[in-house]
Amino acid sequence: MSYALQMKSNYLTSVSFSDFALNPDLESALTTAGFTFCTEIQQLSLPLMIEGKDIAAQSQTGTGKTAAFLLGMYQYLLNNPVAEDRKPTELRAIILAPTRELAIQIHKDAEQLGANMNFKTVLAYGGTDYEKQRRQLQEGADILIGTPGRIIDYFKQKVFSLRKIQVVVLDEADRMFDLGFIADIRFLLRRMPEPEERLNLLFSATLSHRVMELAYEHMNNPIGLKTESDRIAAEKVNQQVYHPASDEKIPLLIGLMQTLQPKRSIIFVNTKRVAEKVHAYLKGNDIKAEVLSGDVRQNKRQRLITDLSSGDLNTLIATDVAARGLHIEGVTHVFNFDLPQNAEDYVHRIGRTARAGASGEAISFACEEYVFSLPEIEELLGHEIASAQVTDQLLVTPAPPAKIQRNKPPEHGKRDSRGANKSGNKSRSRRRGKPASGGGSSGAQPASPKQTSQ
Repeated sequence: MSYALQMKSNYLTSVSFSDFALNPDLESALTTAGFTFCTEIQQLSLPLMIEGKDIAAQSQTGTGKTAAFLLGMYQYLLNNPVAEDRKPTELRAIILAPTRELAIQIHKDAEQLGANMNFKTVLAYGGTDYEKQRRQLQEGADILIGTPGRIIDYFKQKVFSLRKIQVVVLDEADRMFDLGFIADIRFLLRRMPEPEERLNLLFSATLSHRVMELAYEHMNNPIGLKTESDRIAAEKVNQQVYHPASDEKIPLLIGLMQTLQPKRSIIFVNTKRVAEKVHAYLKGNDIKAEVLSGDVRQNKRQRLITDLSSGDLNTLIATDVAARGLHIEGVTHVFNFDLPQNAEDYVHRIGRTARAGASGEAISFACEEYVFSLPEIEELLGHEIASAQVTDQLLVTPAPPAKIQRNKPPEHGKRDSRGANKSGNKSRSRRRGKPASGGGSSGAQPASPKQTSQ
C-alpha cells in the first residue's frame, strides 16, 4: 500500500468515501486499498471537485491531498467523456510537481487508484529515461505526471498536445515558485483551453499572495480551502533549538545521535559540502548514513529513499532537495544541522516527521552563521521554539572523519543527473536557464527570504 495514501485512524474524519457519488471503479480501488473514511482535505475538496469547481487548497503533504486530487481528477474525466476527434497525443489531464520524488509518488498513487480504469498514465521527470519517456508520450497518453522542466522540453518538441486538457493539477505550488518554475507553468497554462473549460486544482503548503495571484490569473474563480490539519501536525512535532558554536555542531550532533538512538532520521544541511563533512564524521563514529543532494543520480536517489523506508538505512543527510516530496513512513527525528535561510523551508523540513497524525522530534542548531533565520522561523510558526541546553555530556569528542569515496562525474557524452551531457548537448529547458528535471535545481542554495519574495 502506498504510504502517501495510508492514513492513521486518528487522522481521519467520520465522513466515508461512500458518502460521495464516486464511480464504482474508484470505490472498488479504494476498497482494495483498505480506505473507508476521508481525511480532512478529502472531505473538504471532494464535493467541490465532483461538482466541477476549481479549488486552491492549503494542505501539507501527509494529509491525504494526493488521493484527494487524484479522486477528483478521475471522477471529472469519467463524468466528461473524451471528444471523439481527440488524438492519442492530446492529453486529457496533467499533474505538475516540483520534484522528481513527488512526481514518482503521485504516479504510484495514480496507478493504484486508477487500477480499474483504462486511463493511460505517463511519468516524465529529469535525470533518467529521456528517450523512454519520450517514446511513451509519442505512443499516446491520457494523463501526464511530471516535473516542469522535462515536460516543457517535450512540449516544445511537439511530443504531446495540451489543446484538449480537461484537468490541471498544480501540487506544492509554493515550491514551484521557490525553484523558479512559475514562468514555465504559466507558459504551459496559456497553451491549454480557457480556465472555464477545464478543472483547475491547486494545492500548496501556504496560500501566499504569489500563489493566490497565480490561482486567480489561470483558474476559474477558485474556492480557497484551508484545513485545520496543518496546526494539528505542527503540535505533534516536539521542536527544540540548541545554540552551539559552529565548531560544536559536529560533537553535538554525534552526542545527540548516540543518546537518542533515532530509529529513522533525516539530517538537513544547507550545502553539499557540509553534507559530505557530516557524512564523513558520522561514518568515522560508526553511524551509518548516506547523502541525498541535488547531484545524486536518480537511480541512487530512489535506492536511498527505499532503504530509509525499509529500515535498511537509519539516517539520511539531505540538502533541501529532499525537504518536500518524500513520503517516508516512521521518520522519528529531523535534525536541522543548519537552520534554513527561508522560514517556509523549516516548516517543510520538520514536516518529514509527525506525518499522518504521528508524533516526531525536530531538533535544530542555531549557530552564529544561521541564527539570524530563527526570528523569521518563529514568526511564521507563531511561537518561540523551546531552547535546549548544550551540556558537556552531549558535546562528545568525536572520532576523526572517515575517508569516503565519492562518485566520479559522468563520462564524456553521457547524460548527467540533470538531463544534460558532458559534451554540451543540453535539453532545451536547460538552455533557457531552467532545470530539465523537477529536482535538478534543488541542489542550489536555498533562496533567501528576499529572493523568495521577488
